[in-house]
Amino acid sequence: MFLDFEKQALKSLPIDLYPIKTYKTATVLKNYHVDFREDKHHYSVPYQYLGKKVTLIVDQNIVEIYHNYQRIAVHPRNRRTSGYSTLKEHLPPKSQYNAGWSEEYFLSWANKIGPETKAFIGKVLQKQTFVEQSFKSCVAVLSFASKVGNNRLNLACKRALAYEHISYKAIENILKNGLDQQELEQDVQSIPEHENIRGNNYFN
Repeated sequence: MFLDFEKQALKSLPIDLYPIKTYKTATVLKNYHVDFREDKHHYSVPYQYLGKKVTLIVDQNIVEIYHNYQRIAVHPRNRRTSGYSTLKEHLPPKSQYNAGWSEEYFLSWANKIGPETKAFIGKVLQKQTFVEQSFKSCVAVLSFASKVGNNRLNLACKRALAYEHISYKAIENILKNGLDQQELEQDVQSIPEHENIRGNNYFN
């Protein structure tokens, strides 16, 4: 029966394996990106969807983003931690930047804390291909002022600038280890870039 009737009706097997997909919901941030937390990576969406709830459908290779069952963005999956995948056409014209988050807004906020903080934030804003990619880092750095005070954050930024460590992690480690209270002339190795640096005891 199989040979006579069924075999001729069978279709060829798919060329590619069936991809397992992950479904996640997210809110479009003020930098016009969504955060896929499993990879800690950010993907851009058209700026018109700012603040909207969207659905991410992710497989091993592709990230698709939907709003109300309509696909609004698609990106190759990127597993670079704290990275950004941004399409230029997703970003608004300069005249339409969100009034809450903009380059001018963060520089003004930083200036109220101190000149070193403003200089540090200026460099953070210059690090990424698109300035919007830096907004989240700016918020994280400037928010330290409410925890440790303006003076300590300004000193931490001064130290980070001196050693050209322009990152949120550098500021976090400086404040965590009280390095903002030390003189800049101390050894450059006193500023760790991350918590995984091996101490002297590791080699004993």
